[in-house]
Amino acid sequence: MTPTIITAAMVQALRARTGAGMMDCKKALESVGGDLDAAAEAMRKSGQIQAEKKSGRIAAEGLIIIKSKAVTGPAIILEVNCETDFVARDENFKQFAEKTAQCALDHQITNLESLLAFTFADTGETVEKTREALVAKLGENIQIRRLHLVGGQADTLLGFYVHMGRIGAIVQLKGGDEQLAKDLALHIIANNPVVISADDIAEQILAKEREIIMAQSQGTGKPQAVIDKMVEGRLNKFRDEMSLLGQAFVKDPNVRVGQLLKNAKAEIINFVRFAVGEGIEKPTEDFAEAVMAQVKGSS
Repeated sequence: MTPTIITAAMVQALRARTGAGMMDCKKALESVGGDLDAAAEAMRKSGQIQAEKKSGRIAAEGLIIIKSKAVTGPAIILEVNCETDFVARDENFKQFAEKTAQCALDHQITNLESLLAFTFADTGETVEKTREALVAKLGENIQIRRLHLVGGQADTLLGFYVHMGRIGAIVQLKGGDEQLAKDLALHIIANNPVVISADDIAEQILAKEREIIMAQSQGTGKPQAVIDKMVEGRLNKFRDEMSLLGQAFVKDPNVRVGQLLKNAKAEIINFVRFAVGEGIEKPTEDFAEAVMAQVKGSS
């Protein structure tokens, strides 16, 4: 009987499902004649997929979940990470993220330590134990990375939006209406402001930006007075790009968000924006080359 040829694509598929090492995946596939489901099941039974062995692996994929009680809030935004987009689409992962976010909202939990220690009423298991079981089941490092609770005041309202499960934003307004709040959440997702007002930008950030702009402007041969004016003009543009109030409104670029709010007699109290994996350095890997390198190294 001709042995099944284990290809790099097969190893990649098993690794995406289990999170195990490439050579472990190759050996598991060889032992079951290339059957992906059987290989994954065998690895689970042998204990090769364990939560503690995966905690150090980079988890930069995942989901952003937003849950809200009412238009006034409170609302919770939660990021749950995994290693691959494959697992991010898995129903077990989605259900865990949704359930955890709902738990955080219902009990107004504001920090990760309290959330991980919370016990689900239906299972009697803590969020952390449930997470560890999911790691064993799906074979990837799964982490609850961060959460933020917004709103809950009777005189404010919330708008929120999640784009494809990967970017979410909540905005809290005083005045205005639900449509304006939702439009602003969409704007925040699209334009990623850092602060509400230009006055909120840290002075050291402005000083560094002024230094960079000034260095770029030197050597132009223009008088210093002209250069100074150019620098201030570019710095003002930087302030506008960084601040929500200074940005051109995404639905009408002729109107700045500050003017939009003034026209609606509304004020932004708070906003938060999460994007999956932002700030996490994610390595790239050529699976075919990596598999062949390990195969050659083991021969």
